Amino acid sequence: MKDLSNKNIIQIIKEDIQYLQFRKLLEYKDIITHAYPISLELNFSTNTNNTKQISENEYEKSTESYKKICNSLKINYKNIVKANQEHTDNIVDVKEKINKDSMDINLQKYKNTDGLITNKKNIILSTTNADCIIMLFFDPVTKTIANVHSGWRGTLKRISVKTVKKMIKDYKCNPKDIICCICPSIRQCHFEVDVDVKDLFEKEFQDLEMLDMQKIIQKQDKKEKWNIDTVSINKIILERQGLKRENIIDCEICSVCNSDLIHSYRVEKQGFGLSTALIALK
Repeated sequence: MKDLSNKNIIQIIKEDIQYLQFRKLLEYKDIITHAYPISLELNFSTNTNNTKQISENEYEKSTESYKKICNSLKINYKNIVKANQEHTDNIVDVKEKINKDSMDINLQKYKNTDGLITNKKNIILSTTNADCIIMLFFDPVTKTIANVHSGWRGTLKRISVKTVKKMIKDYKCNPKDIICCICPSIRQCHFEVDVDVKDLFEKEFQDLEMLDMQKIIQKQDKKEKWNIDTVSINKIILERQGLKRENIIDCEICSVCNSDLIHSYRVEKQGFGLSTALIALK
């Protein structure tokens, strides 16, 4: 299997599982644990659409995948709290586990939720993706963590910035202390959109510098299509919110370019699988 390690991320191989970890977050491994598993055999196919419940077989497969990664990290999979993810900008504070003997998945409390924040130990925040951006936030001063799903709709709604604002308001975080790590996702090389989506981004982010926008939204030469860099947008708006540039850390891995290891909706199409990102305070 190819090695996706780079200056920001390291690929861990343990027995029959492999996952990515951010070098910056590993500096705090006595406080937090985190991982982004890479294997198409792992499928975290929990319900992301409340109008359709997953089958018992899908739930069992998802549970086994969670068990596998959590066992490798030496954490209890039953402590997982999973947002239901519907491309919203809603972020929920996680004060406690609801199900004491099973994962908090598909719960009404986390309906219409795409971000989770906690400062409680032994709660594993989980989000899933298949091209969308996942951002892991950590404040080492207040010991606060967040796990946020931001597809292109979430980026338009600036869910990353709203997460930071909530961390400041509810947990007294200083944005200069917050670390944000950006997991594998579709990148500008493959995020192709039509004019309607392009127009939405131009309207929402017209406050960005013109030079930035020219790089972020690029028109293709031979057809009426545009490629958008949603990762760069999140970096810019997070820095404007007060995060230090050096604390916004991108894995620089495209899910489409690496679809042999990472689930990608645009590659797999119907029946696509889901990858996950986990973060927890010890």
